[in-house]
Amino acid sequence: MEEALKDDEYIKGRGAQIKTANRFLKQEYVAQHIEGIDEQMELSQRTQIFYEQSKKIVNKITSPDLSMMYSLNPYQGCEHGCIYCYARNSHEYWGFSAGLDFESKIIVKKNAPSLLEKFLLHPDWQATPISLSGNTDCYQPIERTLEITRKLLKVFGQYRHPVGMITKNALVLRDIDLLQDLAKDNLVHIYISITTLNEDLRRLMEPRTVSGKKRLQVIEQLAKANIPVGIMNAPIIPGLNQEEIPTILRAAADHGASAAGMTVVRLNGSIGKIFEDWLRKNFPDRFDKVWNQICDMHGGQVNDSQFGRRMGGEGVYADMIHQLFRNSKRKYFSERTMPAYNLTAFRRRGNLSLF
Repeated sequence: MEEALKDDEYIKGRGAQIKTANRFLKQEYVAQHIEGIDEQMELSQRTQIFYEQSKKIVNKITSPDLSMMYSLNPYQGCEHGCIYCYARNSHEYWGFSAGLDFESKIIVKKNAPSLLEKFLLHPDWQATPISLSGNTDCYQPIERTLEITRKLLKVFGQYRHPVGMITKNALVLRDIDLLQDLAKDNLVHIYISITTLNEDLRRLMEPRTVSGKKRLQVIEQLAKANIPVGIMNAPIIPGLNQEEIPTILRAAADHGASAAGMTVVRLNGSIGKIFEDWLRKNFPDRFDKVWNQICDMHGGQVNDSQFGRRMGGEGVYADMIHQLFRNSKRKYFSERTMPAYNLTAFRRRGNLSLF
């Protein structure tokens, strides 16, 4: 049973409004008989930081849907609070909820930079692009203070190793000096995620992120600095943001983006309950339309783990979305491309340690 809120208790500044049950725990804390509780239960809005001493930091990706073969995540959980985020389910492995806990209990891997250097020093390692991050945003708010991502970029620069990044935070501009250094040897690709340019929708769907307008400015500044930058128009949610595809791709191209990608929304595990609760509370008039169209794209349900379909969808609505995206990409990104990664610049061993 989920710990639900009353209609007048909507938590502003958070995406999820419930704490879903953790599938790995036998027990859960719920307000099943509220009349018997002397003190009002509170769903905390405060962000808590937990420090993890990890043993490894680079993970191999085996999914055939993804081009990057390795990923690195300095943070688990994400204060951005995007309601649709596929990474929410991973928070359950840490004993937390995929709902409010995911965006209010952030796990920090402070030793990530030294672990990355150890990984790159392995004598059998062959330079292969590593995605930073493949799960949660490496430029979420706590990064401004901890600077773990900046330290990781210094390691990539020291070893001249290729890295890919995806973010929706303007904090990436803080590290433009390091990114320019990597870019001069074709060692970095950056993708800025833009789901919507509708600020009313963005505030509800991605409550602690920068505006779509600001993200376009980030693209422009990166492009002017000769740093390869593209856009991820993702996820596409039918009935909420699919009509914005041409507008977003045109704006991204006008601001200097060199590539464009997309995925459709999928709501695996606890995300289905979290998104359903959010959709009912914020868009009750179009709930049935949005929910049914999501199901239509994923074989009749919102949960989809089938390779090939889970990220692109299938059926009438998915076909319309893909056709609109292809036409927009052809119109605004013709003859644009990201430069190939340079795999020959890698400095194998022999470097002075940064730590």
